[in-house]
Amino acid sequence: MSRGDRVAVNGNLSMSMRDNYGEHGVEEYYKKVGSTYRNPHYPGIRLCLFSWLNSMQYILLTKYFPLGSGEATLAFVEWCNTGKTLYLEQHSSKTTTRPDSDPTPVPNRPPVIPRRKGQITPCLLGPDFPRPRITAADPFTAAAFKERTTYPCAELSFEAIAEGELPQVSVNIVDGSLLPISSSPHAEGDSTDEGTKTGQPLLQIILSTKARWLVILAPHKKPEVFVIVIKNGWGWVKWDVDAWKEVDISDSKGELLHERVHCRVYRSANF
Repeated sequence: MSRGDRVAVNGNLSMSMRDNYGEHGVEEYYKKVGSTYRNPHYPGIRLCLFSWLNSMQYILLTKYFPLGSGEATLAFVEWCNTGKTLYLEQHSSKTTTRPDSDPTPVPNRPPVIPRRKGQITPCLLGPDFPRPRITAADPFTAAAFKERTTYPCAELSFEAIAEGELPQVSVNIVDGSLLPISSSPHAEGDSTDEGTKTGQPLLQIILSTKARWLVILAPHKKPEVFVIVIKNGWGWVKWDVDAWKEVDISDSKGELLHERVHCRVYRSANF
């Protein structure tokens, strides 16, 4: 999708996030559009997450999707629902029989899954697939997230999480039930040298004790423009999705790219 093909997004002051941030400042911009914000890069976000989830073959039960109005959450829910539907379509059909001269049962052929350019088909998700839960936090777009997804979203900033605050509940995307989340910032037995780390390093170390995977999506080839750059000692190792192995923290091997959205994956060193 070229820049000229992108559809205007309601709630954003400009299609260029660089212009939005430059003119208003990050905090002031999100204060202005927090309840109506929509990420203009959703097609790429969706394809990146589909690629990652297919590569992973399984999913963590709890995820944090900070920033935005639920784009990552919507893609995740769609991936889960589509994968379950495809499984049912391929396993719930009854068998047919040959002509009377040969009564041997013949399994129905699996349905043909349409594949279009730019489309990624989710994995088949059978009955053993767990019921995933979503946990969301954003200090500015929590209202937009809830309106778009119907799920709760804590109004917590990165700084608040770094200081030990966490969302209170996660939501089961199958039946909508809520589950309380422990308020402890570290798992039992974890230890980090918090006295020498503040800000983003401390935030990342805390998150690395709560999740096995960190997925960063950025609509730019230079991550420092829009997102943080993970460094050694922050609790994460860079992960090559193609080779499924650890690589150097600055290595770009195994990253995903769809519709100009870059996806970088990190594995926790502390979980």
